[in-house]
Amino acid sequence: MSTPTGPEEHGTSCCAPTAGRSAPAATAPAHSSGKRSTRGQVRIPAGTFWMGDSHGDGDPADGERPVHAVRLSSYLIDTKAVTNRQFAAFVKATGHVTEAERDGVSAVFHLAVQAAPADVLRRVAGVPWWLAVRGADWRHPAGPRSDIGDLQNHPVVHVSWRDARAYCRWAGKRLPTEAEWEHAARGGLDRARYPWGDELTRGGHWRCNIWQGDFPRRNTLEDGYLTTAPVTAFQPNGHGLHNTVGNVWEWCHDAFRPGEYADRAGEAAVVDPVAAEPSSVDDGLVPRVMRGGSYLCHDSYCNRYRVAARSSNTAESSSGNIGFRCANDG
Repeated sequence: MSTPTGPEEHGTSCCAPTAGRSAPAATAPAHSSGKRSTRGQVRIPAGTFWMGDSHGDGDPADGERPVHAVRLSSYLIDTKAVTNRQFAAFVKATGHVTEAERDGVSAVFHLAVQAAPADVLRRVAGVPWWLAVRGADWRHPAGPRSDIGDLQNHPVVHVSWRDARAYCRWAGKRLPTEAEWEHAARGGLDRARYPWGDELTRGGHWRCNIWQGDFPRRNTLEDGYLTTAPVTAFQPNGHGLHNTVGNVWEWCHDAFRPGEYADRAGEAAVVDPVAAEPSSVDDGLVPRVMRGGSYLCHDSYCNRYRVAARSSNTAESSSGNIGFRCANDG
């Protein structure tokens, strides 16, 4: 059985704990690929943009620099993260069992737990605001005493990268590449910190779902949410995408390498980049890119709610703040 472990060498587990197993989990059976679907997607035209941190805000270990030119072919991307309602339709059609369900445990933020004391197995080493909770999964995001009855339009969570990939295959879509995700998340505002510009708030109004207050003890809820918000809770960016920063981390297709940008930067724009798959690493243990930050991001410890910010987790990991959106070839 898997339980979340402490921070890995690349230091991203404060954002979402990594699954720790004595042996890698087996890959779930593959589902039939669905007919290509562009429902709920917008087309992003081909073009060139500057990828990376233009403001010096990021942790050097995350590899947000150097800023480099990227030229993308046209593609399509969901305007919102996949919801509990959508994921439930997938599970009903395929019988898919998520990795969190097979493990019997996943990570829940300590102020959100709804579980009997016996089901709270332990605090995660190094990041004690994360608790390993027996029975936490996509149907029970805060633990076995919770459900998604009133969360149908909230993003599905407790899904691993492999669960997300399985959904995409069934839906006739795919996960976005990291470059596609950042380009779409920027909404046409090249080199800006956020999808709406460089200032976090405008007129005192919050534009995304992140932490306010004293992390991790007290959230003042100025944006209205302790954990997830509905997928359309905040205004969309210039491309019509909702909640590309804050709310939940979103899986991307690429393997994560801190030195990826340094390797690809040059005078000419790199075309449709995708990080190379690592060799001799079990599929479930491959670090995969996560983008956008989550409801737990706060500038006192993790300012990864910027469009340039990068993080990662292993493909088999899940927690209460990781979801995804889908893409498609243009």
